[in-house]
Amino acid sequence: MKTALIFGISGQDGAYLSKFLLSKGYRVIGTSRDAEGSSFINLQKLDIHDKVELFSASLHDFRSVLQVISNNAPDEIYNLAGQSSVGLSFEQPVETFESISIANLNLLEAIRFLEIPVRYYNAGSSECFGNTRKPVVETDPFVPRSPYAVAKAAAYWQVANYREAYNLFACSGILFNHESPLRPKRFVTQKIVTAACNIALGKQDRLDLGNIEVERDWGWAPEYVEAMWHMLQQELPEDFIIATGTYHKLKDFVSAVFSVLDLDWQEYVQYDNKLLRPSEANRVSGSPKKAKEVLGWKAKLQMHDVVKKLVESRYQEISTKG
Repeated sequence: MKTALIFGISGQDGAYLSKFLLSKGYRVIGTSRDAEGSSFINLQKLDIHDKVELFSASLHDFRSVLQVISNNAPDEIYNLAGQSSVGLSFEQPVETFESISIANLNLLEAIRFLEIPVRYYNAGSSECFGNTRKPVVETDPFVPRSPYAVAKAAAYWQVANYREAYNLFACSGILFNHESPLRPKRFVTQKIVTAACNIALGKQDRLDLGNIEVERDWGWAPEYVEAMWHMLQQELPEDFIIATGTYHKLKDFVSAVFSVLDLDWQEYVQYDNKLLRPSEANRVSGSPKKAKEVLGWKAKLQMHDVVKKLVESRYQEISTKG
């Protein structure tokens, strides 16, 4: 039985990855700053809370990281922790950088210090590329346009450096936008889905949005976590872009959400310039060619499939609550 240690197990990706690894027969361990006080609601929603082992650990504290790794001797470590909102990163740039880059560095240093044959996965981000005129590949340059993207870019290069300098099996998955019902409600996709469902149920009158011309590649989170696992099963560590290979305007995402509910989005959506970010990556598009060729991974669900699943789940949740 292999042991996997997941930092950020309480988040969307951490929960789905836990479920996937359990299905593979793994012993799954997760961490939280306060494991006894945390609800781990996402693990409960997936009905796996009692199937994983949970420990308290702070990624800001090197000694804490060292202890949880040495005590559990994992075969694989997945770093999915950190502040994950691009918008919030403009308000909390220091916290964002520390929770992503410094935390990643602590993990790499712990692995180097312990000299254990562990395989390490770091959660990268498509936001590192900034504006993309064409679907980018793994070797294209980073041009980050937010504190979040800057932090993710720094973590990516830390992994690359430790892989080369210390011969660690360490890699980064450069994941493009991936959604699920477990996505926190502060994210714009969840804001849109929730508002549309509320409008359909007569609980809300309108939806305020900022720039709806931005273009993103939206996939299904449960599929993307499988790609993380595939990366750590390779003979050699490499970085991979994980994406559907298609992109759509946020306006199209909005239209698709309202269409599932038989509503015309233009009757309910209003523009609010207060919601604009200081700087924005207008188009983020990636090529999953390498992932398909090397990992054998390909996204099955496209944007409209994802939208339908999100709306059905949220509508039922709101309806049930009354």
